[in-house]
Amino acid sequence: MRIDLTVVAIPAYVGAMAAEYAWQKRNPRVAGTRAGDYEFKDTMASLSMGLGSLLAPHVSKALFGSLSGRGRAATAALGLAVGSGAVATVVDVLRRHRRGELPEAGVVPEPRPTPTAYDAGAAQHQGPAELPPVLNSIGRAAAVSSVATTALVVATEWGASTASKKIFGRTGRDLGSGTLAYVVAVLGWDFIYYWNHRLSHEVRWLWAVHSVHHSSERYNLSTALRQPWGEALTLFVPYSVLASIGVRPRVLADARAINLIYQFWVHTEAIDKLGPFERIFNTPSHHRAHHGSNAEYLDQNHGSILIVWDKLFGTFEPEDARVVYGLTKNIDTFNPVRVFGTEWIAIARDVAASESWRERWSFLLRGPGWAYDNRRSTG
Repeated sequence: MRIDLTVVAIPAYVGAMAAEYAWQKRNPRVAGTRAGDYEFKDTMASLSMGLGSLLAPHVSKALFGSLSGRGRAATAALGLAVGSGAVATVVDVLRRHRRGELPEAGVVPEPRPTPTAYDAGAAQHQGPAELPPVLNSIGRAAAVSSVATTALVVATEWGASTASKKIFGRTGRDLGSGTLAYVVAVLGWDFIYYWNHRLSHEVRWLWAVHSVHHSSERYNLSTALRQPWGEALTLFVPYSVLASIGVRPRVLADARAINLIYQFWVHTEAIDKLGPFERIFNTPSHHRAHHGSNAEYLDQNHGSILIVWDKLFGTFEPEDARVVYGLTKNIDTFNPVRVFGTEWIAIARDVAASESWRERWSFLLRGPGWAYDNRRSTG
């Protein structure tokens, strides 16, 4: 049985957190002035998320594994996506017809001017004919069902078709398990990780998964273990690209573990800047900035082991101003289930409140910032 290095490292994680806690006790600050200090509920939430992340892949496979391929479950899911999409579309058409927004047959509609706040207020006072509430509710539920089911089927099929074992089995290349293979695997994984991490901040579908890691307003080694549960529910650049050039799946698994283990130690305020080391490698200072909700730190410093990717691709920001940790709008909960589900529920509400397919998919596929700026009131 292959040993998972991230599991082997658990005692080291515990020992490092104990050492960090001891350092904090030896170097006390006024309560509430150091964001790195351990707080029981926050730490328990982070550790719970970490334990859950070990189980999540197995749970996802058991629940959704049958959605890939051409089996009955996949066919039923696709049927649900298409059927509910059709219902939502019919409701959209009825709504536009009731409001007089549909052009007459054979007439090309003129471009509509962008509505102003005055126009919106006037329309509200005029009270245009709206659909019965029950029809609106049906349309909203159908839209959420269609988007969610489609996304789930696509993510499941993508995960199955890009599995490293499947890709490696199709290639005639084999780099073996020596030094060269590990260098290629670790560097390649780190490069792909940079792009996946960056996309996780720029695409809301991915942000729904990754946001749990940023949800703590504390910053210590336990925060490193606040890992996502929903990676199987979305799309990423496949690390199996490396398998196509001959990196064995077992070597890839070790590269993943090395990447994750490296990320652990950068989640601390106990280590200051590290001089020349900062130029090439990710460090606690660089990653503290990444976790900041300050405007200058948003969506910066995505590198895992190497910070050079950020410097090459324009996403590097040094730690200068004091970092304010957490989200731009914090979720104020230590319940792991709520931490996991908050952004997914917000997406569902935004999709339900939308009145066009372009807008619905935009709430899933465009950036979190765009979504928050364009959110409709569901009240």
